[in-house]
Amino acid sequence: MGVPQTGAFVPPARQVRRLSLRETDSPVRQARQFARRALADWQWEPSGEAVEDVVLVVSELVANATAHAGGATEIALVIDADSLSVSVADTDTKPAVASPVEPSRPGGHGLHIVEALATAWGSAPGAHGKTVWALFGG
Repeated sequence: MGVPQTGAFVPPARQVRRLSLRETDSPVRQARQFARRALADWQWEPSGEAVEDVVLVVSELVANATAHAGGATEIALVIDADSLSVSVADTDTKPAVASPVEPSRPGGHGLHIVEALATAWGSAPGAHGKTVWALFGG
């Protein structure tokens, strides 16, 4: 006799996936594909919009590292019960700071988007730069 199927989402145990973005021609595209694959494998779908929110945050973090921090070196996704974290490492030691929004100028909205979509975000110094992270759920 088996356990009845309820159709409820059962989060996997803590899992970590990493992807090197060094020497990648299109780091944003690679990171987006990597995130989509991991979320699908983990069946992390609290809502369809939540998956798109995570993918957009991945895009913004990698694009910011590419444009402002010497390039993204690695992306990591960690799922643990009901939370998901995304982190992007780069080679710049300066902390990530959201710039003041100037509606008349393009760009400069990346970390504001991250702040709006994630539960929390921040940056932490590392041995060879920093890591900018975003948390969903939890």
